[in-house]
Amino acid sequence: MKPVIGITTDVDRENRHELPNAYIQAVIHAGGLPLIIPIGIEEDAIQMLGIIDGLLLSGGNDINPMLFDEEPHVHLGEVSPGRDSCELELARQMLQLDKPILGICRGLQILNVAGGGSLYQDIYNQLDGPILQHSQKAPRAHLSHFVQLEKGSILESIAGSEQLKVNSFHHQAVKDVPTKFKVTGVANDGVIEAVEGTGKQFVLGVQWHPEQLAVQGDTVSQQIFRNFIEACTK
Repeated sequence: MKPVIGITTDVDRENRHELPNAYIQAVIHAGGLPLIIPIGIEEDAIQMLGIIDGLLLSGGNDINPMLFDEEPHVHLGEVSPGRDSCELELARQMLQLDKPILGICRGLQILNVAGGGSLYQDIYNQLDGPILQHSQKAPRAHLSHFVQLEKGSILESIAGSEQLKVNSFHHQAVKDVPTKFKVTGVANDGVIEAVEGTGKQFVLGVQWHPEQLAVQGDTVSQQIFRNFIEACTK
């Protein structure tokens, strides 16, 4: 039996659910059975988590800063309140149940907030010093900047190196990281690019989009999904 992987979806202004096919294909190719999770099921989160073996938090719009006790910055982008509440409940319950979680881009940020952390609402206006282009003007599979990886981390073992090239499509980023997570990837400008859990549970959040790279044949990105799926079979 293949592990069932719940994948969260983005929603537009009319609450139409959207999910790039790359997420689905990356899960399938890694050996998982994808299950698309709609918004609005937070009251039934426990039942949903009884169905899935792992949770993939996908990318999308900005996160409501009120969820980490901040008011909106002038450069805050579009938020999806229904999606926020649904994903936060799913992530919190998964953390309590010690089930595997993979967070991608916005998914990393939701994971961090679910654990009690906070975000930069706009790195270009809230961080000091020169900032890299984190919202690249290049095709989605283009590797646009480096990430320095923590020695001994899941990512370092997958990459076989303490440095990795990634794609990048974000303007928000992780700020304060709760003690249940550890920072394992940082861009050369100091922006946090990856966090992992500190316990035995597989918890990995990355700020880039490995699903786009995996379907293009990138071996490191494919291995990220394989490691996740393997953890979901245990």
